Order: sequence, then C-alpha cells, then structure tokens
Amino acid sequence: MQILTPSTAHAGVQRAAGLAAAFFAAFGLGVVLMHLLRPDYAPASHMISDYAVGPWGGVMATTFICAGLGCLLLTVALVQSGQKSVTGRILTGLFAVAGIGLFVTAACPIDLDDAPTTTTGVIHGISFLVNVVSLVLASILLMVLAWRDSRWRAYRWKAMLFAALLLLALVIQFSTLRRGMPYGLANRFFVAVLVAWLVSTALQARQLRG
Repeated sequence: MQILTPSTAHAGVQRAAGLAAAFFAAFGLGVVLMHLLRPDYAPASHMISDYAVGPWGGVMATTFICAGLGCLLLTVALVQSGQKSVTGRILTGLFAVAGIGLFVTAACPIDLDDAPTTTTGVIHGISFLVNVVSLVLASILLMVLAWRDSRWRAYRWKAMLFAALLLLALVIQFSTLRRGMPYGLANRFFVAVLVAWLVSTALQARQLRG
C-alpha cells in the first residue's frame, strides 16, 4: 500500500487541479463553439442549454460533461489538500454536488420555449438551479476560506471579486427570465464569469499543500 507523503499529496493536488482547469477551459471553448455550430439560435433569446437540443446536441452535452468533470476533479484536489475546516469541507461538497448536477444536465436536455413540457426538461431545470446555487455558494465560501486559510491568502482579492461578479450575474440572470428580455445574453454573461472563476480557482488550487 502506498503511503501518502506531503510531496505525493501535493503532486496529486497539482494533477487533479490542473486537469480541472483544462476541463473548465474546454467547457468555455465548447460554449463558444456552439455559437458557430448553431448560428440560427439568437443569443439574446436562447440559453446555452438550448444548444443541447438539435443536431449538435451531443457537442453541448459533452461540454456540460467537461464542466462536471472539472468540478469533480477540483473536489478531489480539495480533498487531497486536506481541507479540515467546516468551510473548506462544505466548499468541497458543493463542488461535488455541482459536478454530479452537471452530469444530470448533460443527460437531460432542456425543453425549448415552443416545445411541450417533458420529464427530462423538468429535471434539466432542477439541475440548472442546483448547479447555479451550489457554485455561487461555493464562490462565497471560497471568499471566506481565502481570509481564514493562509494557503489561499494570495487569492483573497480575486475570490472577493469573483464572488461579487457571480452574485451580480445571478441577479441579472434571474431578473431577465421572462419573454421579451435578453435572458440569453444574461445567461452568457453568467457563464463567462463562471468559467473565468472556475479556471482561476483550479489554477490557484494547484498551489495547495496539505
């Protein structure tokens, strides 16, 4: 049985967090790619989840899977880094919930506005809420952790900025969720901030030691 020394634990954190950053970047690139594959979807009136419906739906589903894998790998990195505080453990759990939730999102396509309601569409909507709430709460807890855990000290101000931007993006997203409003653009703003935060957080997590 291999004994987990501080050096091997740190190497494990680096691998998991580095892979997480790569998957998060792939998620962002996948969303950009979908705009090229589906130019018939007006960004202002379509959520990114709408890209999962249609001939290129598998590409969007794979994009969600990349985000889910990134969250689960970041969970592994945080566990290996030895998060002992209650805040750190809850943060780790939230990333795990979001990771699983994103797999559900990938498996259950959304119902388009002009389509009948389906079970998979309802599940997609629930998973969307779970993912968003989990990740926004995670950004707030990471901000708290950055001020309490010296290992995150260099990330304090970035954590505060990203938490504020995600909260702002969330408010804008939910305030535009009605017909006639540019909810699609609000959705893309939220996703852009989210991807930037996830990649930044994963890269910072590579520096963690137990």
